[in-house]
Amino acid sequence: MKLSQFKYYLPDDLIAKYPAKNRDESRLMVLHRDKGKIEHRIFKDILEYFNDKDVLVFNNTKVFPARLYGNKEKTGAEIEVFLLRELNREQRLWDVLVDPARKIRIGNKLYFGEDDILVAEVIDNTTSRGRTLRFLYDGDYEDFKKTLYSLGETPLPKFIKRNVEPEDQERYQTVYAEHEGAVAAPTAGMHFSKQLLKRLEIKGCEFAFITLHVGLGNFRTVDVEDLTKHKMDSERIIIKEEATSTVNAAKDRKNNICAVGTTVTRTLESSVSTTGYLKPFDGWTNKFIFPPYEFKIPNMMISNFHLPLSTLLMMVAAFAGYRFLLDSYKVAIKEKYHFGTYGDAMLIL
Repeated sequence: MKLSQFKYYLPDDLIAKYPAKNRDESRLMVLHRDKGKIEHRIFKDILEYFNDKDVLVFNNTKVFPARLYGNKEKTGAEIEVFLLRELNREQRLWDVLVDPARKIRIGNKLYFGEDDILVAEVIDNTTSRGRTLRFLYDGDYEDFKKTLYSLGETPLPKFIKRNVEPEDQERYQTVYAEHEGAVAAPTAGMHFSKQLLKRLEIKGCEFAFITLHVGLGNFRTVDVEDLTKHKMDSERIIIKEEATSTVNAAKDRKNNICAVGTTVTRTLESSVSTTGYLKPFDGWTNKFIFPPYEFKIPNMMISNFHLPLSTLLMMVAAFAGYRFLLDSYKVAIKEKYHFGTYGDAMLIL
């Protein structure tokens, strides 16, 4: 497959700026791969597509307030710092992106907050935009983390063209978020309310939780036409024994296994045994899934509507079938579905 095959026209007004009022009341497009049929529903209707002992797999990562605004020493120029990951707890080292990158050099100091409550020094240039910062802070680690996060804001993607608002802190997070470490939300999971989860449980569905700390690789542009030459950014994944037991038992019973989102799909497909079963894993994945691809674990998938040329779109196309997915996106545009992080959802059967 080529990059240009994932280009389509998306009107700006269909990129959702705000989430649905209630999590489980966004629109839902249901794709039946066996019949090539499309249905239009409301998200909470997914209850009708699951049976007793079917398994839904969720990503329980938690987004932290990763975007900070500071000023450069001497010039006072405003610098945006995007925290990617903590490299060393004791030394307060963080891997970050800075914007504008050209203005920052090794040795520069950056100041954050009123009265310059936090200071950081640039100690390394890791990529063209990336840097390593050492935060200079005298207090203990918990105080440092609290100060750092109090200065940060919810890291909404740039394509949501508005300022962050107080409600984003809660809405840009799943209701089951537990393990902190993501700089972007696993968006398919944001459609689940506590009430809907309870109703699925009452119906007999089982839940498995994995962790993938979503990085900015999701939003990085693909700049090669030949997709086999694109390299995904590595992201940390954790699959525990409990999750593998639940998933593998469902596989043995021939029950449905539904991946809630592209992050779950990538995690499940990153740790598969030669016999097609899920294995426990704690490490990193840079798996890039695009058509054609044979999925070993999930046979159902929930996803949002993704932007043109994105790796997320490519993965969903591999699952739904390239032609069927692109046709369904044309229908979604005609029917004015909302796209992106806060947009509507799709269930692929």
